[in-house]
Amino acid sequence: MIRVENLTKYYGEHLAVDSISFNVKKGEIVGLLGPNGAGKTTTMRILTGFMMPTSGDAWVAECNMATNSLEGRRHIGYLPEAIPLYTDVTVRSYLDFAGRLRGLDPYRIKDRIDDVVEICHLEDYIDVLIGKLSRGFRQRVGVAQAIIHEPEVMILDEPTLGIDPIQVTQTRRLIKELGQEHTILISSHILPEVSMVCDRVVIIHEGQIVAEDRIENLSTILKGSQSIRLEVRGPTSAVTRRLQRVQGISQVRYEKPYHIVECPVDQDPRSNLMTAIVQSGWTLLSMGTVDMSLEDIFLQLTGEEDFDDDEELEE
Repeated sequence: MIRVENLTKYYGEHLAVDSISFNVKKGEIVGLLGPNGAGKTTTMRILTGFMMPTSGDAWVAECNMATNSLEGRRHIGYLPEAIPLYTDVTVRSYLDFAGRLRGLDPYRIKDRIDDVVEICHLEDYIDVLIGKLSRGFRQRVGVAQAIIHEPEVMILDEPTLGIDPIQVTQTRRLIKELGQEHTILISSHILPEVSMVCDRVVIIHEGQIVAEDRIENLSTILKGSQSIRLEVRGPTSAVTRRLQRVQGISQVRYEKPYHIVECPVDQDPRSNLMTAIVQSGWTLLSMGTVDMSLEDIFLQLTGEEDFDDDEELEE
């Protein structure tokens, strides 16, 4: 549904996006992740037809956004970081206006308003002035206007920025629900958010894609090995020594209350580990794999210590 090939964007002499390529398949929720100035917002603006690339191509629903932008926009629901709202009208009036802007049949607009109000849980606020709504409910109105024309693709730029923790949780749940009907590309500074809602991540740094995959796959690729976490009822030192002798295990360390064993990615020593523990007369309480967190992956790929909530101009 989204296809980007060799996309490049200069602002004067500044290279903001450097020949990036990626795809988002139908029904996927993909996170576009990167620090300030990485090129995320520029990429989204090109995908939505807001600006033209310097070179390269971007397609949405088979429409080239450089040569057939108007048709492409019919397939897109866009929620920019700065929500496009009029604060002196009611939610109902604003959604009616959004529907008419999108070219919906007047008889269809009323039904679609009812639909999106229900989807975004705005029933109690439909006749309230937008200016009287909290930031979180304004965010929901922004999502409602983005889906009123039933687009196949949704592009969300920082959808939970500036809202309280309860509303963040509600917005994440809403995005997951929308992902059942829409293809979604979401930009976010909030690493746990990406982990919770996205099927894949595209990590962009200094205008270039540095990684693209499922989070668990990135963890294995970057580490070059896999980690298995075991909780064993037995003497710690003896358990460590015994696990180190299991074939294929390269390292064992103890992080209370777990033993963490490392092994090559092409091996599965779990059966041998279980046998060693049982034969030694100890009890295996739990066993599971250990992945790098998205924070660890991000730090390793970019060297960035943290995210700033304010987007830089050139992004």
